[in-house]
Amino acid sequence: MGENMEIIYATSKVYKQCTSLEVARKLFGGRELLAISLLARINALKSAPSIKDIVVQKPFRFHQLKNKKGNNLEGFFAIDVKTKQDPWRLILRPLDRDKQPFVPCNISEIADTVEIVEIREVSKHYE
Repeated sequence: MGENMEIIYATSKVYKQCTSLEVARKLFGGRELLAISLLARINALKSAPSIKDIVVQKPFRFHQLKNKKGNNLEGFFAIDVKTKQDPWRLILRPLDRDKQPFVPCNISEIADTVEIVEIREVSKHYE
């Protein structure tokens, strides 16, 4: 068991958005508070012993995503970047120790053991 969760970023673009205040600020059209909140969410993920520590935090609104409009979101979850009122979310998926997605992904059964997450993207709601 590790001390903290490991974060894998789907692309270098996503990595920069999640680790650079300047890049995050650009992503949010100059909205400083959203940029700060995004980096704080990443820090919360990094410092959590397992994903369960994120799931139980109500303000994060951790929720499973549904397949929509040809987007295969099986096994992906989202947390709000700032609040429910903001359209921005962080899309992530839990990975096993071999850095593979769980199939099926029953978060209630695996939350205690998940120590690696992949951040797919920072995006507005899929609608």
